[in-house]
Amino acid sequence: AFRDPRVSGSSVYTLSQRGASSEAARWLAEQENSADLVGGVKLEDKDDLLASVLLDLSQTATLQASHQLAKKVFRRLKKIGKTHKRKVQQAGFVVLKSPDIPSILVETAYISNPKEERKLKNQRHQQKIAKAIIGGIRDYFRYHAPPGTILAKLAPSEYTITRGDTLGQIARRYEVSLRSLRNANGLSGDRIRVGQVLRIPET
Repeated sequence: AFRDPRVSGSSVYTLSQRGASSEAARWLAEQENSADLVGGVKLEDKDDLLASVLLDLSQTATLQASHQLAKKVFRRLKKIGKTHKRKVQQAGFVVLKSPDIPSILVETAYISNPKEERKLKNQRHQQKIAKAIIGGIRDYFRYHAPPGTILAKLAPSEYTITRGDTLGQIARRYEVSLRSLRNANGLSGDRIRVGQVLRIPET
């Protein structure tokens, strides 16, 4: 489709709620032909209500993961140039419609814009885009690593401050130094607030 040559910038998309609903309906309609859903869970031997609940749980988790991943990638892309919109967009693209695999679509530029088309042909710019996308993916997996993986073992845990907590108590509880706890959270002192989420560094 033709696009205004004045339009520019990169974009990141996740599946829209409307697209998710239509895809869920399609999966349920074709459950007799679908071998697996998430984690090997089969739909074909489930009644309609149970299959619908299982699919909804799977799809909700997938959409949340997709949005978290998209935000990480989008944040990286903003550092290397203009973005078309201020935040992650939602659409019903086919490539985003898997109910059990987090999916994002990255639009790196508009080739109808001559300036952006030239940039896309530049190897240095291509490398910047690739590094931004990879960096966003790494940022996501740093805190959302699949259980049982090496990344999960290396990922820092988090703690939400409750009334009566002190930074020293938290450091002793997790057996980390006060200095490393401050550094992990960008703190210059020991002042914390209820509801604040602290990253716990590796011991």
